[in-house]
Amino acid sequence: MDFYTDLTANFTDPDDWTLATVLRTHAANTPDASCLFAPEEDLELTYAAALMQTERIAGSIKAAGAAHGDRVAIMAQNSSRFVLTWWATAVGGTVEVPINTNYEGEFLKHQFSVAQAHWAVIDDEYAARFAAVADADPANGVNGVKKFWVIDNGALDEALATLTAAGFDAAPWDELPSGEPLNAPAPSPQELGAIFFTSGTTGPSKGVAMPHAQLYFFAQEVVCLTRLTASDRYLTTTPLFHGNATFMAVYPALVAGAGAVIRRKFSASRWIDHVRDSGVTVTNFVGVMMDFAWKQEPREDDLDNSLRCIYAAPIASTIAEDFKKRYGIETFVNAFGLTETSAPIISPYNVDIPVGAAGLQASDWFDIKLVDPKTDRQVAIGEVGELVVRPKVPFICSNGYYGMPDKTVEAWRNLWFHTGDALRRDTDGWYYFVDRYKDALRRRGENISSYEVEQVVLGHPAVHECAVIGVPADVDAGEDEVLAAIVLTEPVDPAEVLAFCDGRIPAFARPRYIRTVDALPKTPSEKVRKAVLRDEGITPDTFDAERATV
Repeated sequence: MDFYTDLTANFTDPDDWTLATVLRTHAANTPDASCLFAPEEDLELTYAAALMQTERIAGSIKAAGAAHGDRVAIMAQNSSRFVLTWWATAVGGTVEVPINTNYEGEFLKHQFSVAQAHWAVIDDEYAARFAAVADADPANGVNGVKKFWVIDNGALDEALATLTAAGFDAAPWDELPSGEPLNAPAPSPQELGAIFFTSGTTGPSKGVAMPHAQLYFFAQEVVCLTRLTASDRYLTTTPLFHGNATFMAVYPALVAGAGAVIRRKFSASRWIDHVRDSGVTVTNFVGVMMDFAWKQEPREDDLDNSLRCIYAAPIASTIAEDFKKRYGIETFVNAFGLTETSAPIISPYNVDIPVGAAGLQASDWFDIKLVDPKTDRQVAIGEVGELVVRPKVPFICSNGYYGMPDKTVEAWRNLWFHTGDALRRDTDGWYYFVDRYKDALRRRGENISSYEVEQVVLGHPAVHECAVIGVPADVDAGEDEVLAAIVLTEPVDPAEVLAFCDGRIPAFARPRYIRTVDALPKTPSEKVRKAVLRDEGITPDTFDAERATV
């Protein structure tokens, strides 16, 4: 089993690879089929109703003065209004720019300056953030917003007053669906469809320019990965400003003619209730969500659900089989990709995936190699190398970083996109994620994956979060020592956590240091800022296993 060969397109003509075409096709063929569920709003929309609202919103945005290709920023929590606004940009020929709802101050100014978004849809609670950064500097992208449409979450009047006082034009979002429908032709697949920003763990966040064809293709990959059909319901609980919720959950449901179920946020304690209440058949986990759900107290009715498949990135292999039995799930699936590249590595459906494997190369669609990051020369099978990617089909990868040509050239050097991720490949073609190159560490002549150590530590029932870093050794030429920063759900002796690691990871990878913290430092998009932990290093309260045994 060397390659993934199950990837085919529901819409066989690449000229149809736009959300506008997908939505209009299903609205014409199955107008009464359920398209979008928002349980917290007590809302269910059919494909016909969703298209009608989408075209009216697109018409209102155009009537306000938006031109083809203008960027429309969306800074809002999960709701049907977010989804419909996003779809309206796709139908109306404008460009969606989702903004992390944690952003404020310089982070907010930076993204608007890069994207030059002239139109914005925001939740009412974020109005004050824009007023706070409005100033006379013409380079401040926030000042370029010509109009805000504000979603009412209970503070609409105050939000409108705040924005107006700051010099902005603002109106209620509820005016948008009352516009004249826009019946414009679908944008071409190669046109810019969205700008999704990276997390910015090592510098200012970069805007990934995604053409409509790539957005469709990424969704199509998930359709094939999960075997999604029109009879399915796909639940997402991750934020819609992330690709995981948009082109890897809601959009796949759209491609398949299925129903997308959106919740405002993930709740480990209520996750299975949300699955059951909405008749969910497919959902996804990111990061430690799977572990959080597993650590909930088992219930007698855990098997009472319709769930058949979970796309988990990554699959927590130590609990996967028990998780399937507990909830009656048919299979877990996995893939590996980036916003810039779509997913060149995919796992086949309902097969035994080797422990830790991400999947196989989708060889009909991508060229991939593992290379020495210093020389770009390919490494041997079994050796760790940087994943580099290039597409075999036009426009299924990003066009580059929006407004950042230098960063684009740097990442796409030698005509390959350089992911910065360390992977290895076995003789059967399975690829294994090892680490981000900047997070990899070396101890006693052995390379250590911080990711793999983190997965083991997270298996301890009292460990809520974990980040593993390398800290300088206290002997010459000692390379790194391993430090695990952990967040606990209850007090636990660090020695107990280390004992839990025994037999689960090699001795050379076992952390020497355990540092218990109240919270891990994170970016606004919730990625751990390991550079901060490295700068803090070994603090006075850090547990040292070697000193404890002296």
